[in-house]
Amino acid sequence: MLQLNDLTLRRGARDLFQGASLSVHDGQKVGIVGPNGTGKSSLFALIRGELSPEAGSLRLPRDWRIAWVAQETPATDRPAIEYVLDGDDELRELEAALEAAEAEGDGMKLGELHGRMGAIDAYTARSRAARLLRGLGFKAEDESAPVSRFSGGWRVRLNLARALMCRSDLLLLDEPTNHLDLDAVLWLQDFLVSYTGTLLIISHDRDFLDAVVGHIVHMAGGRLRLYDGNYSDFEAKQAAEQARQQAMYEKQQKEKDRIHRFVERFRANAAKARQAQSRLKALERMEEIAPAHADSPFQFAFPEPHKLPTPLLSLKRVQAGYGDTRILDGVNLGLHPGDRLGLLGPNGAGKSTLIKLLAGELDPQGGTREPAQGLQVGYFAQHSLERLDPGASPMDHLHDLDPGATPQELRDYIGGFGFQGDMALSPCGPFSGGEKARLALALLVYQRPNLLLLDEPTNHLDLEMRHALTVALQGFAGALVVVSHDRHLMRSVTDRLLLVNEGVAQDFDGDLADYATWLKEWNREEPAATEPASGGPAEGDARQRRKQSAARREELKPLRQEVKKLEKTIDQLTQRKQDLDQRLADPALYGEDQKARLQELLQEQGQVEKELAEAEEAWLEASERLEAAG
Repeated sequence: MLQLNDLTLRRGARDLFQGASLSVHDGQKVGIVGPNGTGKSSLFALIRGELSPEAGSLRLPRDWRIAWVAQETPATDRPAIEYVLDGDDELRELEAALEAAEAEGDGMKLGELHGRMGAIDAYTARSRAARLLRGLGFKAEDESAPVSRFSGGWRVRLNLARALMCRSDLLLLDEPTNHLDLDAVLWLQDFLVSYTGTLLIISHDRDFLDAVVGHIVHMAGGRLRLYDGNYSDFEAKQAAEQARQQAMYEKQQKEKDRIHRFVERFRANAAKARQAQSRLKALERMEEIAPAHADSPFQFAFPEPHKLPTPLLSLKRVQAGYGDTRILDGVNLGLHPGDRLGLLGPNGAGKSTLIKLLAGELDPQGGTREPAQGLQVGYFAQHSLERLDPGASPMDHLHDLDPGATPQELRDYIGGFGFQGDMALSPCGPFSGGEKARLALALLVYQRPNLLLLDEPTNHLDLEMRHALTVALQGFAGALVVVSHDRHLMRSVTDRLLLVNEGVAQDFDGDLADYATWLKEWNREEPAATEPASGGPAEGDARQRRKQSAARREELKPLRQEVKKLEKTIDQLTQRKQDLDQRLADPALYGEDQKARLQELLQEQGQVEKELAEAEEAWLEASERLEAAG
């Protein structure tokens, strides 16, 4: 058991914990949540013995083997798989002892050592290490590549694989999903569900926490509080507690009303489509948990774009890649105001390549990219953080965008992203990754884009900022394309999923749960499809599949257009009905002198309701025909 007893921990002049107590039993899986700066990572440093408490005590079994993800990766020439195997200290010690016993010819010692090797399953260690690497997105040929060849994000994955290789009693994971794509997150989730040791995990990914942990420790105000259940259970309990505070009531209601209005916009469509139903459920759940975020320090919205041309951007028969390597082939895609696309696809299939094409940062190798006059792209990727001027403050960055704005206007705006007081005037160089990500998002929102491209926008963002971003994106009037491993964000802000795979981008018929199933099936088939390097049967098969997929998409195009046209009609009729309902709610309309006008509006309401019912029925029939056609 891990125990904290009346513990006080200080960093600098500030107490992180005061009189904190906590008990974690063997085999429990616990999520650690709380605002940034409350000491979550310091708690891990305390457990690892890198910090000492000012008062109180921390106890854990002496024989526990603790594993964690190292922050640094040496630029070594050691092969990746050997680096991962180094995570099992006992394995390496036994291998060294075996080598020494063989050199000495000590047969008895050799027998003992081989028995111990069998007991720790050492003879399958290499295959286990290879499975870890594959699960985290590495290819078979990467196993023998030197560690120094990999970039920063991939080195983080190597360190994660090395920690998972350790046969640990206690596993400490600090934001393990930050540098992973959705495929690797799904794999890691399954791995941790089957992990038999004690797990403490800091994460801002609510779906990941829901799937993995059975307890939540909430850190705030110098206290640690343990909740039974997963993150959703904790959030519901916290919402109920906070809802009882009368001072929050008015702010809660405003937040709930904003979410409710958005849900109503899509209710007509969402009643019958599985993917839309998933989104509606996520939004309705957001309404239930709104009180838990009523005191969030982040409050912002996307202003109306200056222009909303349609289409905003079109890709026609586009081919794209890098040098002689072709990644995408024959992509056709049109983006209109109101489109909400989530990109799915295996690691390396081309999701980020497609985003760069849309952003204009990558030129097509074939086909055409046709932007509308007045297109204003807002593109967020990890390099957005690197483009910040480290010597400039948040206010300086905003002033560069809008020199005519008053300092108070800029302060009011940047405050919604958590930059208040001295922080708004401080150079951003020393900011944390989360603070830089918030600043980059603030600058993007300020420019009023009409096409928003987000490539892993939630990396480094805490739960409160993720919630604020989700709510803001729901009210965005332009087109949105997002790649994210945060499934809650994807479900809440997208209503169409696009699968990027084998060079093509096509609609994915299903939701994120269906994608997880598809991915497992694809991974089982993938090795056979990647054996030849080039020009072999697998490449020919892939090319043939792409041709068949393209032909199938062309065949289904009229049916897809019919569905889209009906969706637009339903949206227009729903808006008309809401307008009429609002006008009919006016008490002045029911006076004696308004009878004729009232009758006219009631007849119009009846006609609109009839047309809406017919359009919904036609949309359902067309959707079913489309689903049946594949």
